[in-house]
Amino acid sequence: MKEASRSPIKDVPLRTPGQSLEEQRRALIDDKFETWGVMAAFLIVLAFVEWFRFFRPLPPQPWLVTACAVAMGGFAAWRYFRIRPRLRELRQGIAGEKAVGQFLERLRSQGYQVFHDVVAEGFNVDHVLIGPAGVFTVETKTWSKPARGDARIVYDGTGLSAAGRTPDRDPLVQARSQARWLGQLLAESTGKPMAVRPVVLFPGWYVEAAPGSQREVWVMEPKGLPAFLAREEARMQEQDVKLASFHLSRFIRSVERDRVAA
Repeated sequence: MKEASRSPIKDVPLRTPGQSLEEQRRALIDDKFETWGVMAAFLIVLAFVEWFRFFRPLPPQPWLVTACAVAMGGFAAWRYFRIRPRLRELRQGIAGEKAVGQFLERLRSQGYQVFHDVVAEGFNVDHVLIGPAGVFTVETKTWSKPARGDARIVYDGTGLSAAGRTPDRDPLVQARSQARWLGQLLAESTGKPMAVRPVVLFPGWYVEAAPGSQREVWVMEPKGLPAFLAREEARMQEQDVKLASFHLSRFIRSVERDRVAA
């Protein structure tokens, strides 16, 4: 009789940069294309077999299968081209979050704990930093840049524009909401009030910030973040960094256990 065994992993791992977008991209392919793509491939292969048999002594009738294969192939192609813009957008977002996540990992040497893709109910926080300067939520916006002309993010403290256009969804509102949520979560779980500063990063963009605009929400290119952190005075003791990190990691793992069990 085979002896009972169990996994040596005691807890689920923390999430990786861009994991939510990866899951959305996979779900989009599964839901909107994969079934039809497989059916199209099957019918195309079947049509090929029928045509092969057509030239054998037994005279099969491949026209019906060929018609089905063409119809299904066209439908699968239509489905794919409909979701292709969203797939491209997700792929770009994944690349941006991974690049920023790898960049933020360097801050560990400066005493920061780094968390990626913190999933809450109905939304996720791309990255969280907890360290000497405090707690920060980091929202990554990997927006496409114009091929020519103005390619700047202009930020005045209350709003921003990208290449001269105001975005449909305000990332500042999103960043503030994420920071409030995390502040409430940490206050409830640790028993200590912890201020959380929202940060919005635009990989590859030139960010033009008006004087005094960075008081509430930091908006910048990722490479500017270490300098901003270095200028901040120390607000958290090491034990508070460990306390907040412990409770956040426990929350992340609890959510992951529930997602795996669902």
